[in-house]
Amino acid sequence: MFRYIALIISFLALTVSQVAMARAVTHEDIWLMQRAGRPVVSPDGSRAVFSVTEPNYDPEKEVVALWISPTDGSAPPKRLSEGVKISGSAVWSADGSKLAFAAKGDGDKVNQIYTLDMTMAGTPVRLTTLPNGARNPKWRPDGSAILFESEEEKSAEQLARKSKARIYDAMPVRFWNQWLDGRHTHAFVIDLTPGAIPRDLLKDTEFAKAKGFRGLYNPLGGGEDLHVIWTPDGQGIVFAAVTNAHAMMNEHTPAALFHLSLAGGEPRRLTNIDASFAHPQFSKSGETIFAIRETVPLQTDTPYKLPELAAIDWPLARGAKVLTAGFDRPVMGFSLTRDGASILFDTEDNGFAQVFRVSTSGGPSSPIVAINSGSYGSAEDSAAGTLALFQTAIRAPELVRIIGNNEPHVAVTHFNDDKLKELDTPAPVHFWFKAKDGRNVHSIMFLPANFDPKGHYPLVLFPHGGPASLSTDNFSTRWNSHLLAAPGYVILETNYAGSTGFGTAFAEAVERDVLDGPAKEIMEAASEAIRRFPYIDGTRQAAIGASYGGYLMNWFNGHTDQFKCLVSHAGAINNESQYGTNDGGIDRELRMGAPIWEKGGQWNVQSPIRYAGKFKTPTLITQGENDFRVPLGESLTLFKILERRKIPARLIVFPDTGHWVLRGEDSRLHMNEVANWLKTYL
Repeated sequence: MFRYIALIISFLALTVSQVAMARAVTHEDIWLMQRAGRPVVSPDGSRAVFSVTEPNYDPEKEVVALWISPTDGSAPPKRLSEGVKISGSAVWSADGSKLAFAAKGDGDKVNQIYTLDMTMAGTPVRLTTLPNGARNPKWRPDGSAILFESEEEKSAEQLARKSKARIYDAMPVRFWNQWLDGRHTHAFVIDLTPGAIPRDLLKDTEFAKAKGFRGLYNPLGGGEDLHVIWTPDGQGIVFAAVTNAHAMMNEHTPAALFHLSLAGGEPRRLTNIDASFAHPQFSKSGETIFAIRETVPLQTDTPYKLPELAAIDWPLARGAKVLTAGFDRPVMGFSLTRDGASILFDTEDNGFAQVFRVSTSGGPSSPIVAINSGSYGSAEDSAAGTLALFQTAIRAPELVRIIGNNEPHVAVTHFNDDKLKELDTPAPVHFWFKAKDGRNVHSIMFLPANFDPKGHYPLVLFPHGGPASLSTDNFSTRWNSHLLAAPGYVILETNYAGSTGFGTAFAEAVERDVLDGPAKEIMEAASEAIRRFPYIDGTRQAAIGASYGGYLMNWFNGHTDQFKCLVSHAGAINNESQYGTNDGGIDRELRMGAPIWEKGGQWNVQSPIRYAGKFKTPTLITQGENDFRVPLGESLTLFKILERRKIPARLIVFPDTGHWVLRGEDSRLHMNEVANWLKTYL
């Protein structure tokens, strides 16, 4: 008996020792976590290929490789590619014998298209050597050619011009973090025969020469995408494009779907002008095109419109049927099941990111798995069940298998398990309350390492950007919730009016009340958290925000003194100058409810600069120099006003950086500065 008692004591001592060893997360922990990409299932459903990013603070040393795993878990995943840095997802040939993907190999300055023979051991084979790079490959159904996207070549006029001047006759002139040079993305095809040269399928069309032509902007990847795919017979392509981009200051610029025959001619429009379409995909039978659809706002409407899943019959294209009608949640990406009977799609629902299923003929949408923590996405059907990516605020995306509805998932990859055992990251706390405006508002709180419910912790409010976005339990290297909490703070993230995943009316509520209403809900959430959770020290509060969140910080500075300090990243301060210098079009007018020359209303009363006389809170200001969504002038204006009013302020500008701080060393400095600013005042 004494022996058993000794064993129990020994076990308990070991357990206590393990708990004591757990520590707060660091920037290095977050930044260096390996991250799995979207699984792509083989045609027979037995294997899945996915990318794995092995980060490094030196971007030249970062590795992005392809990995492969049996979908039934019968063997551990193994690395598939060497010597190339993968970009995006790989795609299988129809017979499952080859992969195609975009990557940088030895000597590549930009991404090129590569193939890999899966029937024999070997190295990837480069197919393209285009100076503008290549991306988004798609196999022709018979495997004889590959379709991909690349920028068109410079015109003779551009090549002859000796000045570096940028010349424009109409908007747009820049987007997110880059100036536009008039070149657009085109669709190319290359035959898989020796010596084949890529053909630009849009080069000689009047369609692509038209003033208003462009692809769909890709803010994170840069440039434009056409979302191009093959027709089922391999004799043509379907793609998404805008035809009135030059009119963006007077009307909406929706993307339509078009068909182009490889035999030549001009693209044929497939969808009407009352909606915008993206990410087309053919049904298994080839008789239907599925796509994400958004209704185009009228001139009197608010700009937010719910992304829905639609079906267009092929080849007649007699209109679009909405498959998710009545499902008041956004469709953010989708894939077909193997039997072609249903569609898996990413969505947001009541504070969680997850995957739902709907029949290809429409009807009710339902979740594929119950969720009470973390986030699911990028689901793909396989012969062994549904594969998806699962992540939490502390766990970078990993591949999991979902056996059936409401069953727990089974982990397929374990890239970060050992690291996670070292970290003390308490589970987040979700709560709801009824705001004074009558809305039910959701919040999620993140607690510090070594959390003691009897302790007293400062409260840091961290509302998300957007505003059409969501705070949830998912992973981020830019503003990681556990990293923010690590020094000993409770981080409060409130899904204020304007957030997605709570219905269209809730998302649209911000459009005629751009700052005041959301700010009041966020501050009410703070009061509710302090009331409910005695471990929060309401006398020590701060707030941080980026993009629209930074806009809120500048509003807070003129409307409350409850915060000891603020952090404003890429936050607009002046509605008028922000309108004039950012990359947007008519959407801002619709949000404000009037043209800018009608200066009253929200243009004036909900502009933070109008309340600068009441600013009193010390503010850390951070900004990317190449940010054209919230240009540098907004942060410079804020800094000058704080200096003029003798309020403590610090300005950090990141050269060669856009709206997001994406480089490792920049991110490390950024988060250290934020932590030091909070420490100084809390």
